[in-house]
Amino acid sequence: MPAGASTAHPAAQPAAQTTTVKGDGAVRNCATPLVKGEMACNAWHVVNPSQPHGAKKGAKPAATPSGFGPSDLRSAYNLPANGGAGQTIAIVDAYDDPNAEADMATYRKQYGLPACTTASGCFKKVSQTGTTKYPKADSGWAGEISLDLDMVSAVAPNAKVILVEATTASMGNLGTSVNEAVKLGAKYVSNSYGGGESSSDTSYDTKYFKHSGVAITASSGDSGYGVEYPAASQYVTAVGGTSLKKDSSTRGWTESTWSTSSTEGAGSGCSSYDPKPSWQKDTGCSKRTVADVSAVADPYTGVAVYQTYGGSGWAVYGGTSASSPIIASVYADGGAAGTNPSSDPYAHTSSLNDVTSGSNGTCSPAYLCTAGKGYDGPTGLGTPNGVTAFKG
Repeated sequence: MPAGASTAHPAAQPAAQTTTVKGDGAVRNCATPLVKGEMACNAWHVVNPSQPHGAKKGAKPAATPSGFGPSDLRSAYNLPANGGAGQTIAIVDAYDDPNAEADMATYRKQYGLPACTTASGCFKKVSQTGTTKYPKADSGWAGEISLDLDMVSAVAPNAKVILVEATTASMGNLGTSVNEAVKLGAKYVSNSYGGGESSSDTSYDTKYFKHSGVAITASSGDSGYGVEYPAASQYVTAVGGTSLKKDSSTRGWTESTWSTSSTEGAGSGCSSYDPKPSWQKDTGCSKRTVADVSAVADPYTGVAVYQTYGGSGWAVYGGTSASSPIIASVYADGGAAGTNPSSDPYAHTSSLNDVTSGSNGTCSPAYLCTAGKGYDGPTGLGTPNGVTAFKG
């Protein structure tokens, strides 16, 4: 389909892009792409919620939400209760979620968050060319969209929100959507998708992701040790993933590297193509290292999400598709990203929760796949402890 083209919403949800891959009681929302240059969303939802913090067995999908809500995320990451005022956050996804605004409204009402609607000027949904001629609907990506909108609502409830829907999941269309988001005034842009690296990535960098003063986040991936693009871009903040649990510590929470299996966990490692940013000082990669920072991503310590297009209401979600919009929203809470926002956390490492346990695979040097004191691949510099590390 040509860029900017549109079709009417089908009576039945399309099969394309929605095949799930089962793993440990959770499923991926988007299938691994079969075509080079295609991206997959990095969202998972729990379908056998018998693990700790999942929904109760036998609970109806539309019952009281399980999974962490806004107050949990604010507590875990020491965030303000009414962040994001005066800021505009964009999320970039593929295909259309026809229920996006209504589902976000249900989430916000459930948790007592301020309404954010098209009518009030708070919410805007556009195609990759900025029109209301939306692409075809897709139930897998609709779950991704619900996850993204709900995480922005939770962490930056007073921000304006733009949803930009790409015509397809190609890097060209998604990249065009990033440019459109910035054109529409977003200073914080979340990308919860990824695909294999290619020799074209450095050209994609300058064409789509080089926006001075704009904080652009990208999921590090959900397949364990290994690198995806656009997280490998030198111009984005690559966001890894953790398992988040309540405990009796002073903080009240503990985190470790998210890794459920050898093929399910936060991505990390060395880029094959992208140059290393000047502020990244680790010595195990001559090129770009993934990730920079992290947040909760484990579906079994996952977040509450409300989805009705392709879903039945409340569900527990995870994947680095959760951590990317969380970090974009923390940048918005800070409200003053520097010229190179991805460098900001490196200048304020003491204002992050260092994650020191867990591994997403086997590698050498070990820090690229095993968490430890200071910088490591799967969790980067750590997770937010307030907004200082995201303010420039």
